[in-house]
Amino acid sequence: MELPHLVRVRRSLDSACISDVAGSVRAELERTFPAARPGASIAIAVGSRGITDIRVVVAETARFLQSRGARPFIVPAMGSHGGATAAGQAEVIAGYGITEAQVGAPVRSSMEVVRLPPGNLEFPVHMDRLAWESDGVVLVNRVKPHTDYHGFPESGLLKMAVVGLGKRTQALVVHSRGVAGLKEWILPAARHVLASGRILLGLGIVENATDRTCLIRAARPAEIEETERALLAEAAARMPRLPTGNIDVLIVDQLGKDLSGTGMDTNIIGRTRVLGQEEPVWPVIRALVVTDLTDGAHGNAVGLGLADVITQRLLDKMDTAATMENVVTSTFLERGKIPVVAQTDRQAAEIALRCASVAESRIPRVVRIRNTLRLEELYVSQPVLEEIKGSEPVEVLGQEQSVFDGAGSLIPFGS
Repeated sequence: MELPHLVRVRRSLDSACISDVAGSVRAELERTFPAARPGASIAIAVGSRGITDIRVVVAETARFLQSRGARPFIVPAMGSHGGATAAGQAEVIAGYGITEAQVGAPVRSSMEVVRLPPGNLEFPVHMDRLAWESDGVVLVNRVKPHTDYHGFPESGLLKMAVVGLGKRTQALVVHSRGVAGLKEWILPAARHVLASGRILLGLGIVENATDRTCLIRAARPAEIEETERALLAEAAARMPRLPTGNIDVLIVDQLGKDLSGTGMDTNIIGRTRVLGQEEPVWPVIRALVVTDLTDGAHGNAVGLGLADVITQRLLDKMDTAATMENVVTSTFLERGKIPVVAQTDRQAAEIALRCASVAESRIPRVVRIRNTLRLEELYVSQPVLEEIKGSEPVEVLGQEQSVFDGAGSLIPFGS
């Protein structure tokens, strides 16, 4: 069976967004930020997730703090990411434009932590030493559904306060119990961190289905939990989905840690691959191909194990040490396993189609996306096009065509 030609389409996804992100940040900070003594040293916690307006948000936060007489600095808050090294974590946020030259505040990266007084918890809680020894911390993070489990909290300010600020040390503690550690320990640990008095404020960001900032809310420590619940519900409602739940072959141009904590968002592809967790029932993807790794991933190819076929190009870009550090710390080993490796994009798609068990009597249902964050434009085969035209607004952007060039590489989107 041959690969069908595909047609490029544009979907009408939720596009409501904030036109003045910096102004929204300042308004929220003015509404909530407590008085700071002149010269106070305040840490701004920044994570490893790709957030569209993160540089603008952090720069405006730094400017606001300076206008109040404080001395802000940036601390990476990303657990074991960045190869679990201080230099690696600084490099990750530098890739997002978080440098002193671009945000007006120095970056101080360290993997050293302080153990908080134990309280009534059955497990230890740690915090980045630089953040702990500051006069207070402002958490800055996107709030969204988690890629490992669903409950509360998921991805956002509370998890950052625990696993992000706790560095590799805390990540190992929480992940030592697998998903149970995430489900059962994050919330009491976050409450313990908030009770320490070191957190001054949380700044939560929600993005829409087209990956643009649509909501920014600041919250004082006592309000962070309630605020995050509301933001998580908003984020879940705005999350994009694939246009069909019945796919023979899904071609994903790129995976990367800057796109999702799992390289590809498991909520989008319907694959979790966590021992003991039920797999999602939607969508059904019979074979999944990933052809490349983002530059922003800095070699961390966690999530390649969610694919069935990858390319040699992706494998060559993988930093094995950084990837395995992240995978082993998470304990979700399936996500780090290397799939079948093809030499070209075309060969990868052909292998996937062979293994998708498509009847000769029908045209394969094929979908191609840039990545799991960008779902407004995609390529689809004719049966998928006919389905989505009957279920949602869609604009056809060209004729059916092969999506591969003469060398077997995917043509760029829009070609």
